[in-house]
Amino acid sequence: MNPSGAVARIRAALPDQQARRWFRAPGRVNLIGDHTDYSGGFVLPLAIDRSCALAVHSAENVRVRSLDARDVVEVPADGSAEPRSVRPAWGRYVAGVVRELATLGRPPAGMDAVVASDVPLGAGLASSAALEVACAVALSSLAEWDPGIPALAEACRVAEETATGVPCGIMDQLASLAGRIGHALLIDCRSLERRPVALPEALGILVVHSGVSRSLDASPYAERRRECEQLARELGVPSLRDATAEQVATHPLGRHVVSENMRVLAAAEALAQGDLRSLGSLVNASHASLANDFGVSTPELDALVHVLVDAGAYGARLTGAGFGGCIVAVCDMGAAEAIAELATARYRGRTRREPTPFLCRAMDGAGPLNAPFAS
Repeated sequence: MNPSGAVARIRAALPDQQARRWFRAPGRVNLIGDHTDYSGGFVLPLAIDRSCALAVHSAENVRVRSLDARDVVEVPADGSAEPRSVRPAWGRYVAGVVRELATLGRPPAGMDAVVASDVPLGAGLASSAALEVACAVALSSLAEWDPGIPALAEACRVAEETATGVPCGIMDQLASLAGRIGHALLIDCRSLERRPVALPEALGILVVHSGVSRSLDASPYAERRRECEQLARELGVPSLRDATAEQVATHPLGRHVVSENMRVLAAAEALAQGDLRSLGSLVNASHASLANDFGVSTPELDALVHVLVDAGAYGARLTGAGFGGCIVAVCDMGAAEAIAELATARYRGRTRREPTPFLCRAMDGAGPLNAPFAS
């Protein structure tokens, strides 16, 4: 395989690369189904061909050197470090993973690791989940211990919540662990049941960074979740997953969650039928709901959706939590490059922001990275 940018940078930085074991965890793009996972709803993400990579060998403690942040974190392998006290701040993700795995019963095997990532930061493509999952699969492998994908995903989700204080859902970690090449994953975030949905060869998945980064701990994300939970209590249901359209008709947040769950199921069916125009219509409706009912879009994201659809995409929507980051557009594969070129030029002229487009492929989930030295 050709090494990713992350792997190539680690190779260049390591004199002892042949003595190390290698692992990777992909980022994800969510085709449809945002702000539904923490209500136990449905999502339709895919693991993408941008990953966080680790080169490791056994050690007494857990020591991770980041080529991106250009510093090092070191914590005890037994999970005794308090994640929120760890410096530098990105090390809190590592410490959170170590602690949560210890809670699950992982033996305290340490590692010395070098990490690099080509998942864009602050883009809504699950860069933090990729780091958590890469560390988790490496630590589990070194300890010869396997709790299973659902437990590992939940441990990584809790680690992120501990590290940031943001009460995130489980989509990112589960998609990074369970991705399947050539497929999206229809995930039931209550049962954690996963169904691969084949992506038609004609489908192009175009991701465009808006040029506006975002940080969930500085956004209203946690407030939205609290409001959804409060609404569920008022309606007398376990979560908004259980509400009906009639119950939430006058509640914008509830309207989004209930209608988005229906759109996710319909989108999975459209993919299975190869009906890209119907898929595009659902994607467009999802963005409108996120913008108008859930209030997580921005003028830049709205503008980028508009120019992508105007340039010929079947549909476009914000992906991830919103408040900045990326748009995902579904289009004809043969037209993707032309759509990207036209849309980004128009967006740049309207907003004076610099967009970054790239086509995504659906990849397998996290695990060992074999033969990273091949050219």
